[in-house]
Amino acid sequence: METKIFSKDEIDDAVNLLAKGELVAFPTETVYGLGAIATKEKSVKAVYAAKGRPSDNPLIVTVSDINMVKKYAKEIPERAKKLVKHFWPGPLTILLFVKPGALPDAVTGGLDTVAFRCPDDQLTHDLIAKLGYPIVGPSANTSTKPSPTTAQHVYHDLKGKIAGIIDGGATRVGLESTIIDLSVKTPIVLRPGEITPEELSDVLGEKVLINTGKVSDKEVPKAPGMKYRHYAPSAPVVVVDDKNDFSRIKFSNDVGVMATKEILAKIPLPDENKFNLGENLIEADHNLFGGLRYFDDKKDIKQIFVEGFDEGEASLAYMNRLNKAAGGHHFNK
Repeated sequence: METKIFSKDEIDDAVNLLAKGELVAFPTETVYGLGAIATKEKSVKAVYAAKGRPSDNPLIVTVSDINMVKKYAKEIPERAKKLVKHFWPGPLTILLFVKPGALPDAVTGGLDTVAFRCPDDQLTHDLIAKLGYPIVGPSANTSTKPSPTTAQHVYHDLKGKIAGIIDGGATRVGLESTIIDLSVKTPIVLRPGEITPEELSDVLGEKVLINTGKVSDKEVPKAPGMKYRHYAPSAPVVVVDDKNDFSRIKFSNDVGVMATKEILAKIPLPDENKFNLGENLIEADHNLFGGLRYFDDKKDIKQIFVEGFDEGEASLAYMNRLNKAAGGHHFNK
C-alpha cells in the first residue's frame, strides 16, 4: 500500500479515503492520531492491526464539537458541560457512558463507557466536519513505541500500512491529552496531560482524584495508556531523578542522554549522544517523544539516561510517560 502525505489543501482527498474505510493519520495539538470512522467496525479493527495494538485497549473518539458527542453518549452530565465549555477544543478527553449499540465493541472494548476528545486543531476539525462522522484517534505509531509529534514520525512507523497522513507540522503540546472519567461518583484523571487535576477541580468546583492503580491482565482498561507498555525505544531507558546524579554515571559511547541544556553542557559525550529537552519542563514535555524517537533510530545506543522532573502536578504527565518508557527503572533505585 502506498502511504500518501497530504497538505492542508488536500483535506478532501483524505476525507474521501476515510469515507471508503481507509486509515488516515491526522494532526492534533498533542500528538498525531490514526483516524478511521468510529462507526465502521471493519475500519476500526484495521487501526488495531496497523498499530499492532492489543484488542482490549479502548479507543478515543475524536469529534468536532459537543453536538457530535450527543449522538453517541448516553447523557452529557452538567460536569461534562462545564469542562467542555472551559477546555474544548483542547487537550482534554472526557469519559462518559455510551448509548448501547451506538459504537462498535472494537471502539469501547465492550465497556459501557467511551472517551471523547475535541482537539484544538483546525485541520482535524475540517476533516471531521467534512466527513460527517467522528473518528477514532489513537496515536499514529507502532504500539509500544514513542508517540508521533510530526508527520515524518508517522511515516517512519506506518509507511505502507495506512492510506494517508495529513501533514500539519510539529505538534504544539507533545504529550497526549488528559483523560478524566466522569462515569464515576468522584471525577478521576485516568491519564495525566497538559491540563492538570487542579485545573479540572477549579472548573468543576469539586475534588478530582488521580488514578494510581494498575489494571490486571484480565481487566479491560477504561482508557488508553492504563495497562500496556508504552513510549519505549529499543534501548532501555533509565530515569535520573536528581540532576546531580548525572555526575555519577559512567558514560561510554553506547550511552545516550536526554536532559535540559544546562545538564547536557556537563556531560562528557559527543553531541550525537545527547538530546536537548529544552530549558524547562514545558519544553521537555514538548520534546520528550522526539528524544525517545531520536535514540530509537540509533542502533549503537544501548542505554538512555533521561532527566526526571519533580514539579508537582505540572510534571505528572511528563513523568507518567517517562516512567512507562523506562518500565519504572530509575537510577539508584
